[in-house]
This record gives sequence, C-alpha cells and structure tokens, in this order.
Amino acid sequence: MHTIPDEAGVAMGRRRRRIHSDEFKAQVVAACRPAGVSIAAVAMANGVNANLARRWVTASERGAERRSGAQPAALASGVASTEFVPLTLPAAAPPPDIRIELRRGATAISLSWPCSAASDCAAWLRELLR
Repeated sequence: MHTIPDEAGVAMGRRRRRIHSDEFKAQVVAACRPAGVSIAAVAMANGVNANLARRWVTASERGAERRSGAQPAALASGVASTEFVPLTLPAAAPPPDIRIELRRGATAISLSWPCSAASDCAAWLRELLR
C-alpha cells in the first residue's frame, strides 16, 4: 500500500527524500512537547514518520541544552560514561525457608524447610504425592 502522495517531477518507481522546512519541524516538535502527547500520533497527523519526528524532538532537546550551557550528567560530574563505577550493595539477606501447608480433610500439616535443602524437599513431596 502506497501512502505517500506522488510528487511532480519524480521519475516513476523512484522516491525522493522530502525536505521539510525548519518552521514545519518546529511546529511538529512543539506539538510533541506537552506531557502525555504521543509522538507517533503527532507524526501521523502531520504525514511524517514517527522515527523522524522523534529525531527532531531529540535534536531540539540537545540544541536547548547547548544553548542553556547544560551538560549531560556524565560530563557535569567529571566521570566519563565508559568508566567502571563501583557500587556498594547491601548485604544479601539469607533466603527464606520453604514453607508448605497441606490439608487433607481435617488433617493439616505445616512445614518449614531450609532453602539449602530444596532438592530434598522436592524428593519428599514427590514421595508424598504418589
């Protein structure tokens, strides 16, 4: 299905890249700015590809950062993004025990099995359920 209207002067079977004016790009970017607005919906409404509209929005944001003198977080902190950054993680809590509750008629059994012996627990359950 062909969705792009034919342009005058273009040889049959050969497509040309369309050139959009800066005003048009600014209009699409401005329409994409409000929170909750779908870039894909704005792009479709304006007859452009969503990836192209996203590229324009990203370029506009980068241009605004350059004009305001803001730097990306990695450059502002003096740490290159390719460097290893060590993290300190909290000590891991021991895994909880395996807890099983079985009810058969009026009889109820409640078990607590250590996780380190999970294979033994599985074997016991297989035997019980035979």
